[in-house]
Amino acid sequence: MRDLKIPDQRHPEKAKRPSNAQPKKPDWIRVKAPNSEGYRKTAEIMRENKLVTVCEEAGCPNVGECWAQGHATMMIMGEICTRGCTFCNVATGRPDALDAFEPGRVAVAVQKLGLKHVVITSVDRDDLTDGGAGHIAQTIRAVRRKTPETTIEVLTPDFLKCPDSALEAVVEARPDVFNHNLETVPGLYPEVRPGARYFHSLRLLQRVKELDAAMFTKSGIMVGLGEKRQAVHQVMDDMRAADVDFLTIGQYLQPTPKHHAVARFVTPEEFASYEKAAFGKGFLMVSATPLTRSSYHAGDDFAQLRAARLAKLAD
Repeated sequence: MRDLKIPDQRHPEKAKRPSNAQPKKPDWIRVKAPNSEGYRKTAEIMRENKLVTVCEEAGCPNVGECWAQGHATMMIMGEICTRGCTFCNVATGRPDALDAFEPGRVAVAVQKLGLKHVVITSVDRDDLTDGGAGHIAQTIRAVRRKTPETTIEVLTPDFLKCPDSALEAVVEARPDVFNHNLETVPGLYPEVRPGARYFHSLRLLQRVKELDAAMFTKSGIMVGLGEKRQAVHQVMDDMRAADVDFLTIGQYLQPTPKHHAVARFVTPEEFASYEKAAFGKGFLMVSATPLTRSSYHAGDDFAQLRAARLAKLAD
């Protein structure tokens, strides 16, 4: 395990909030409205099991494509987040108590959808002593019991105010992929992700590898928030120092006029450049496109990730 080197922060990148003038959305970011039979079937299964999805809550542009294939990202622990990130469309406030039956309902939905790979995410729950880690672990175990052949990816909160045992509980439940997004470059944290700490999140990912070196780790960022290219490359280096396996980079889209504005739309050519650079830095798997999201094509990407590790071990 390489030591995680923290760069000098005496002169962090100046975080200037862009004006509310929205740049014109380019053709490469446009998607069709969801209206397929597969989409409706997935929606019915979510409603029948009283489940929330980040696909809907976050207004994901890929929801039509993913739900048409029966791929939905479950968002557990309620619809109310205790954080107020300026990029996120999930409501902020005082959450309800945890639903003890939710892990079982998630497992039933996974079975009905016939998922070979499932992504389970959650809101931040700073109101809970363990940040909801125990509930996440219970959900992993419930899916394992119901559909043991399904591979599981968790996209977790940062457990910022929690004891070490919180992260350990999730790792002990043995998800196939542990994902925690850094979301943006460190200089933009005060305005984009004010309740979080960049180096805490980075350390969380490194700690996962210390607890289980074989577990795949994954993280992602958005671009188009006003970050500089050099800062994106520094984030890549930081992730590799933390031994992160899989990097995702996608275009930030402003959910409502009240949210952080889009500074610019990054071109497909720039995304391809980021992808090439990331592979050069040693990531096993990289997804960098305008429409990339943490759970977009997650099952196919996991298969490639596993194959890449096997190929590396064979060298």
